Amino acid sequence: MSSSGTVEGDARIRLFCALTLDDETLDRLAAWQASLPAGNARVVPRANLHLTLAFLGHRPAAELDGIGRELGEAAGGAGEMVLLEQRYRETRSVGMVVFSDETGAAGALAADLHRRLALLGVYEPEARPWLPHLTVVRFRERPRLTPPLPQLGPVVPSGAAVYMSQLRPGGAEYVVVQTFGLNRGG
Repeated sequence: MSSSGTVEGDARIRLFCALTLDDETLDRLAAWQASLPAGNARVVPRANLHLTLAFLGHRPAAELDGIGRELGEAAGGAGEMVLLEQRYRETRSVGMVVFSDETGAAGALAADLHRRLALLGVYEPEARPWLPHLTVVRFRERPRLTPPLPQLGPVVPSGAAVYMSQLRPGGAEYVVVQTFGLNRGG
């Protein structure tokens, strides 16, 4: 585990757990994002690209160590993950690249983490199944884009992290608080 952000006191902080990506994948995504029509869409910065495992919302800072411990345990037991891009999808406020979970290991990690965080009392699992996706654009009015896929090839997450989300006038800024390696089933 490593830590790049610090949190002190009894503040409530906005947290989520996610899979991180290697530099080559991030570079390809950023180049693809540059080809998207600007319009009213705001591209998610390269530094903010990740695959969310669990959004926790505002939590007391005192819970951070336990959350990190559970993510580290889940990541340490994760199998070999291979994600393949399947489609571009829009909701009312974001555009995303949706992936298939070829080995099932990413979904298993998400399920294990959800269970652990629920037992810790910091997360209520959603009724719908976890969807491996990358949010790539945000907007106020749905642009109904139909871009070609970025042609990433097989995506193997590089690790897992606990992030703190700080809301700013220009959008959210994500700060990595703790990082963990993935066992990859070895």
